[in-house]
Amino acid sequence: MGLPSPCVNVCRMHAASGWCEGCARTLEEIAAWGSLPDEAKLRVWRLLPERSARLQDLLAAEAWPEPDVPPAGCAR
Repeated sequence: MGLPSPCVNVCRMHAASGWCEGCARTLEEIAAWGSLPDEAKLRVWRLLPERSARLQDLLAAEAWPEPDVPPAGCAR
């Protein structure tokens, strides 16, 4: 049967990291998945927990608006 795909049907690429926001794979990994041998799929699977954690940190940081800081030399 082989290793299953990590896809969770949230197919949106995070521009800064190059990882899918759903499964944390790269476009290359996603495109090649069906033809990868199980050993290669397992290597990708092993990378996903760390990528997912990093991606969540990136997404959380992007969700916060920039602080309202006046330009240098500008008094409020």
